[in-house]
Amino acid sequence: MSANSFDARSTLQVGDESYEIFRLDKVEGSARLPYSLKVLLENLLRTEDGANITADHIRALGGWDSQAQPSQEIQFTPARVIMQDFTGVPCVVDLATMREAVKELGGDPAKINPLAPAELVIDHSVIADKFGTNDAFKQNVDLEYGRNKERYQFLRWGQTAFDEFKVVPPGTGIVHQVNIEHLARVVMVRDGKAYPDTLVGTDSHTTMVNGLGVLGWGVGGIEAEAAMLGQPVSMLIPRVVGFKLTGELQPGTTATDLVLTITEMLRKHGVVGKFVEFYGEGVAATSLANRATIGNMSPEFGSTAAIFPIDDETLNYMRLTGRSDQQVALVEAYAKEQGLWLDPKAEPDFSEKLELDLSTVVPSIAGPKRPQDRIVLANAAEQFKQDVRNYVDSVDEAGQESFPASDSPAVSNGAPSNPVPVTAPDGTTYELDHGAVTVAAITSCTNTSNPYVMVAAALVAKKAVEKGLTRKPWVKTTLAPGSKVVTDYFEKAGLTPYLDKVGFNLVGYGCTTCIGNSGPLPEEVSKAVNDHDLAVTSVLSGNRNFEGRINPDVKMNYLASPPLVVAYAIAGSMKVDITKEALGADQDGNPVYLKDIWPTEAEVNEVVANAIGEDMFSKSYSDVFAGDAQWQALPIPTGNTFEWDAESTYVRKPPYFEGMQMEPAPVEDIAGARVLAKLGDSVTTDHISPAGAIKADTPAGKYLTEHGVERRDFNSYGSRRGNHEVMIRGTFANIRLRNQIAPGTEGGYTRDFTQEGGPVSFIYDASQNYQAAGTPLVVLAGKEYGSGSSRDWAAKGTALLGVKAVIAESYERIHRSNLIGMGVLPLQFPEGQSADSLGLTGEETFSVSGVTELNNGTTPRTVKVTTDTGVEFDAVVRIDTPGEADYYRNGGIMQYVLRSLIRK
Repeated sequence: MSANSFDARSTLQVGDESYEIFRLDKVEGSARLPYSLKVLLENLLRTEDGANITADHIRALGGWDSQAQPSQEIQFTPARVIMQDFTGVPCVVDLATMREAVKELGGDPAKINPLAPAELVIDHSVIADKFGTNDAFKQNVDLEYGRNKERYQFLRWGQTAFDEFKVVPPGTGIVHQVNIEHLARVVMVRDGKAYPDTLVGTDSHTTMVNGLGVLGWGVGGIEAEAAMLGQPVSMLIPRVVGFKLTGELQPGTTATDLVLTITEMLRKHGVVGKFVEFYGEGVAATSLANRATIGNMSPEFGSTAAIFPIDDETLNYMRLTGRSDQQVALVEAYAKEQGLWLDPKAEPDFSEKLELDLSTVVPSIAGPKRPQDRIVLANAAEQFKQDVRNYVDSVDEAGQESFPASDSPAVSNGAPSNPVPVTAPDGTTYELDHGAVTVAAITSCTNTSNPYVMVAAALVAKKAVEKGLTRKPWVKTTLAPGSKVVTDYFEKAGLTPYLDKVGFNLVGYGCTTCIGNSGPLPEEVSKAVNDHDLAVTSVLSGNRNFEGRINPDVKMNYLASPPLVVAYAIAGSMKVDITKEALGADQDGNPVYLKDIWPTEAEVNEVVANAIGEDMFSKSYSDVFAGDAQWQALPIPTGNTFEWDAESTYVRKPPYFEGMQMEPAPVEDIAGARVLAKLGDSVTTDHISPAGAIKADTPAGKYLTEHGVERRDFNSYGSRRGNHEVMIRGTFANIRLRNQIAPGTEGGYTRDFTQEGGPVSFIYDASQNYQAAGTPLVVLAGKEYGSGSSRDWAAKGTALLGVKAVIAESYERIHRSNLIGMGVLPLQFPEGQSADSLGLTGEETFSVSGVTELNNGTTPRTVKVTTDTGVEFDAVVRIDTPGEADYYRNGGIMQYVLRSLIRK
């Protein structure tokens, strides 16, 4: 029950239903707040308890100073939690382990139960092994079940053992698309109360739901577990960046072009840790699908959330996707009553403002390794010729490859060239060269939830087929939509056969290529690429294109709209300027250009209007949690504690609570620490966290081999996130990680100073030696440490490797929080200083003093860092809120929650 200090409790009548609400206008200053802060204000009014959430917190938010730097801590209690299976499995593993820990400490295991609705969508496990055939989808699903049976059995057990926990089975869709199309309530109803739908999710692209006016963002799995168990998210009242939209998109431009433009603008402006809120008359002209596409990319520009207020477009989308008339009426009535309805002419109070005229957006792609590196499509081929030089080792000053004197260097369109003859299994031959598009994937929630760009892609395929064009033989083409609705409207519009003929057969409903589940390239392509060190490319309609992420054979990765993905599959090379050069020739030998197969806006709109209806969504989601026959046939254990299988290589009981006592041990300073890794700028959680394929000669591969797993059954790191033994061995093991302590290496290597001379060693092996010797570890890093996905294992693996502190120049929000959640101390170099400027090599021994001040109930602003080489500096303590300090004192967020629940 709310303390209701502001007498805000009231009643809202909608039709025959009556709801309890908490009125925002009871708080002075609320009317001038941005939409997102109004949602937070309601959250505080409803959950005010006089202790963690007080009247002072509410007054502080009502009196928000838009120009102040964040300093006021508040407690945000999300209405629900959403997960995908990669990050969700360890959440459920931890909950199961907590039940046993509670039992061992004399408590009731049943207390460990989600207190907020928690929904998990299995979407990250399907791999595009098979492609280009009509049965690719069935084959991939069969392979998925074969590889993941243990995990799926565990999740089915969780669905029966935990209240308020639901699972959307495999082969249904991508978590964020299922969220906006079905799971999102927009206005939540629970226990007679109506309030804004809010959430946290275990995937950074949870922000896609911001397009529906739902406030939520990605957190680490550890924070999500705490939220499920009723713990509020501790946060500082953020700065809110107002992004004004004016005008309308020009014909020929897509939501992808728009979002890449916005990503570039906001990365340049700097929005890390801030809310972004869209306003202005251009919002009304932006479709819900386009809003969701923009919201999805929030992590790429670094903001916590990127939200749109509720308006008629929101209601229209809710009707289209099968929400009930009563729910739609409630959303409209509630939003208007609480001042949450969009006024296109309003100029709310914002901390900072940007503006974009939608009519200035031009066709674009982004790459070759970051989403914010936007390239105007007309300049893409020329830009490739410059960028490829960074990926080709033997290039002379003229931009040509260096060859022995007897060979003449080759040049193709002014770019480095090394054409390699390849013979396909059917006997046909072709040449593969730098820049070849070897992966063309319509994948990821970013775009597959947007019917306009998906229909545009299918129409490009149709027009190409009618001209006699198809994909080049070296291109692996895949279609992985975010829900079954997509294939339904393709079927209804008669477009599926054309996609199939260009090679874009359905491979699965899930997050495939975008997360590295692209599957292997055809054997002959992979061999040519690796034997001749070719810098080949991928083009995908996803949101992430970091190095080493998409496919181990592919060095350069580009984000593009779905119709451009089809076009590049036909062109076959990034060297081709698809805005000017022919993609191929028609049946009569005439050149075919992009303009010849690009659909008009009217053509796209006609298909969308005629092929998509409310009945499709109602049918697809009518029994979404039931699953197919394979899912229902999985045998599952019973009981409220899990029966761990000692032989399982997928799901194992983690060691987080071993030896845990009811009272936490005092926090200690760090002495005699060694450096496990010295890293540069922009090291992402993709570099830190285990992801992608598991190689046989790595510590993780050796572990699986020792446990009787055949190499063909290794599966991916993501699929084995429920086994901490595999995950520790894959932490800091990304093939593109460059640890400066071990120069000349790429991947999971360091130097092991427990041995004479500090030989190069696997990071995992060195960590085991350090831990056996009782030596704590630290990581040194540059700017934006931990940017990218909200990967809990980037923090869990760091902690389990024995790392006690990270010292970086700056952090991305989620990873810094996750480090604290695992008991790792995040420190920051003094402003303007870095490891290099201080002369640190990583070979030093480190000590950190002043940490013990936390035992007194206060958080030191700085601590003293000293080395055995005489370097000294005051590091800034990045424990930013009292709540985070409590987590750190307890050894982590899970230990804090566990102790709190037992004491209740």
